Amino acid sequence: MAELAEPKERASGRPKVCAGRPPRARAGEVDERILDAARSVFLERGLAGASIDEIACRARAGKPTIYARYSDKEALFAAVVLRNVAAAIERLESNVPSGATIDERLTSVGNIILDWLLTGNTIDLMRVSVSEARRFPDLAINVHHMARQRGEEVIGPLLSEAAQSDALSSLPAFAPERLPTTTRLFMDLVVLPIIIRGLFGEKLETLRAEIAPHVPHRVAFFLAACRHGGVQ
Repeated sequence: MAELAEPKERASGRPKVCAGRPPRARAGEVDERILDAARSVFLERGLAGASIDEIACRARAGKPTIYARYSDKEALFAAVVLRNVAAAIERLESNVPSGATIDERLTSVGNIILDWLLTGNTIDLMRVSVSEARRFPDLAINVHHMARQRGEEVIGPLLSEAAQSDALSSLPAFAPERLPTTTRLFMDLVVLPIIIRGLFGEKLETLRAEIAPHVPHRVAFFLAACRHGGVQ
C-alpha cells in the first residue's frame, strides 16, 4: 500500500525528517528501535497521520531500512500490535494459575489478563486500531483476529490446567475439542466487558479498581454454565 501523503501540519511542530543508518555495531537494536518509534508515532498521530519519515527519524534508521522489513504503514502497525501481544503471552505463560479452588485459579487467570490489558499502551493501541477501522478495515480485522487467536492459544491451556485438579476437568466444556469455544466464552464473559469500557474512553485507573470485584463474579457465572451444560 502506498504511503499516505504527509499532513500539512509539519510547520506547526512536526519534526523534520532525519536520515542516515545506525552504526553497524548497533545493527542488532534496529528492529526494536523501529517498533518503539512506530508505536510512539502511531499513538500520537494515528495510522493515517503517521509517516515513515517521522518513524525513521525517531528510530535513527533510514527509510530503506524500514521498508526492507515492512511493506507499508499497515504492516508496521500490525507488527507493533503483535509485539505487544507477544509480550503479554510471555507474561501469561510464566504465570501458573494460583489458588486452592477452581474459582480461585480461574480468577487468577482473569486477573492476569486484565492487569496486562489495562496497563501500558495496550488499550491505546486498540483504540488506534478501532479509530482507523473505516479507513483500513482489513487491517483492523486482521489485527483483531491475530491478537485474539494468539491469546486463545495460550489462555486455553491455562483454563485446562486450572481445571485439572477439579471435577470440572471431566465436563464436556473442557474436552479438547470444545476447549477453543470454552476459551472464547471465558474471554467474552470475563475480559471483554472491561475492555469495551476502556475502548470507549473510561479511565483505566477506574477500570483497574474494578478488576477485583468483577472477575470473581464473572468466573462464578462461567463455572455455573460449565457445570450445568451451558457451554457447548
